Amino acid sequence: MTFQLQKKVNKTRRLPPWLKKRVSSGDAARVAGEVRRLIEDLELVTVCDGAHCPNRDECYSCGTATFMLLGSTCTRNCRFCAIENEPPGFPRADEPETVAEAAARMGLDYVVITSVTRDDLPDGGSGHFARTVEAVHRRLPNARVEVLTPDFLGDENALKTVLAAGPNVFNHNVETVPRFYADVRPGADYARSLDVLRAAKRIGKKYNGRMCTKSGLMVGLGEDRAEVESVMRDLRNAGCEILTIGQYLAPSKEHHPVARFVEPAEFDELKAIGGQMGFLSVASGPFVRSSYRAKEGSDLYFTF
Repeated sequence: MTFQLQKKVNKTRRLPPWLKKRVSSGDAARVAGEVRRLIEDLELVTVCDGAHCPNRDECYSCGTATFMLLGSTCTRNCRFCAIENEPPGFPRADEPETVAEAAARMGLDYVVITSVTRDDLPDGGSGHFARTVEAVHRRLPNARVEVLTPDFLGDENALKTVLAAGPNVFNHNVETVPRFYADVRPGADYARSLDVLRAAKRIGKKYNGRMCTKSGLMVGLGEDRAEVESVMRDLRNAGCEILTIGQYLAPSKEHHPVARFVEPAEFDELKAIGGQMGFLSVASGPFVRSSYRAKEGSDLYFTF
């Protein structure tokens, strides 16, 4: 089976059966409500809500969430992302400790921390990332921490700041194939993202010898199979051990349109190809997102 390019469609097109999810009920709904109330009470932001993730109800009902630092607006305007492009505010000084408090109250043993892109800050927000990782390590010394960072405009000093805090997993997503960068990821650069991953692997070993690197991409924007496999090879050559591949869903009609809905069998093929390329863990499926069931993906690495 191969990827077949189809005419672009907008979000009003009916979703196929494999892209429909049930809403949680019973005890699961109760837990989801508790997580939402905790996030609201502590005035935190999650990428689950900010990015309109289709898995947020499931993740909240499992008692987990992905914390998003540095506000709810972004300095870039990626055409695949639901996060608003507006002037951001000042970083919240107590956010690192508040995230650690939330993680402790949720009883997390795996904490995923991401952020909006803050090109307006001198360090890109890397110091804020580092303080948050350190706060979580202090509060939950046995928990693993995954960071999903922007590219910091390729600044290795910013990378060092984050990595010196000792995250267990460093994630930076390439998101799509190089052909779509100018349209879908203005302000980003494919080669720079690969350089960030290579540098993170090299630098991270100095601070945490067991740190692994991770990246992810979306399919369904109009790419073909050869382009996807080329990105996978590039990521593997950059040292990535963990890979995520999921279906792109347009947040609105104003965003980049969905070209097609990739069938589950094709995701299975990509998972197998990733294994053959040497990735230790490949999560590939319609609902896979970078932080979805992140602990499961890293378990293979840390038990290897």
